[in-house]
Amino acid sequence: MLGRVIALSLFLTIGGSMTAHAEAGTFLGFRTEMVAANGAEIYARIGGSGPAVVLIHGFGDTGDMWEPLAVDLSKNHTVIVPDLRGMGLSSITEGGYEKWNQAADVQALLDHLGVGKADIIGHDIGTMVAYAYAARYPEKTDKLVVMDAPVPGIPPWNDIVRDPRLWHFDFGGPDMERLVLGRERIYLDRFWNDFAGTPAKFDEATRQHYAKLYARPGAMRAAFAQFRSIRQDAVDNQAALAKKLPMPVLAIGGAKSFGEMEAVVMRNAATNVTGVVVPDSGHWLMEEAPGPTISAVQRFLEQN
Repeated sequence: MLGRVIALSLFLTIGGSMTAHAEAGTFLGFRTEMVAANGAEIYARIGGSGPAVVLIHGFGDTGDMWEPLAVDLSKNHTVIVPDLRGMGLSSITEGGYEKWNQAADVQALLDHLGVGKADIIGHDIGTMVAYAYAARYPEKTDKLVVMDAPVPGIPPWNDIVRDPRLWHFDFGGPDMERLVLGRERIYLDRFWNDFAGTPAKFDEATRQHYAKLYARPGAMRAAFAQFRSIRQDAVDNQAALAKKLPMPVLAIGGAKSFGEMEAVVMRNAATNVTGVVVPDSGHWLMEEAPGPTISAVQRFLEQN
């Protein structure tokens, strides 16, 4: 989907009549706003009307990943799609990448928009931020959806984190930044290929789009910080485990990625968990299997 949008963007740019829908960071029918939030400037897309839903992206993409789901949900929801601090079009800050703090970014954004309660949806790093938000602000979270990522500190975290594919959790620092500088696309391809069920579904135009955003000055340093804060995230989340999440939770895993483990993790952190495994998909659910993923979210949000 995003690949087609970016291709359209290039076509319209050449023709001199770019539309709002074709521009990176915008969705058809949505407005955009840069909001001062908790020491960062958070770029957000806002559209629709009705109960609020927040869509939180992860590493390897930006809020742009959510366009098909966001446009669909905006038919009967107010949909808010931020870029996390240091990523996409949001400001790059020196610190504050702990997920508990980024939950405060989301809350400051919602306060600015006058939103009292919301459904919170996250993928990848966004899952970690979404959990932190629900744990920190349970009274403001109607429902929680987490997609294909572990939550630091939540069992069986100690087993999950031993997976050698997760070496990137501790990757960062000046020398690593030098290694990746000018080679952002190579580094990102590793994630798009190794964690996909079908890498070709993460198409070339989409890869070019995100690689350009992650090549911004300081963007990879911020991306590394998202992962290097995970040790502190585990400490914060272990403390939060003293009280399980009370709201309904949907845990979605790709059959060729985290699968049923998503629900296993969340049942250690919440009292009311529904698990869904999306067939024929790896980690990149919105790129590899948008239809089944959107349907699962819709069904969950419609339930009383």
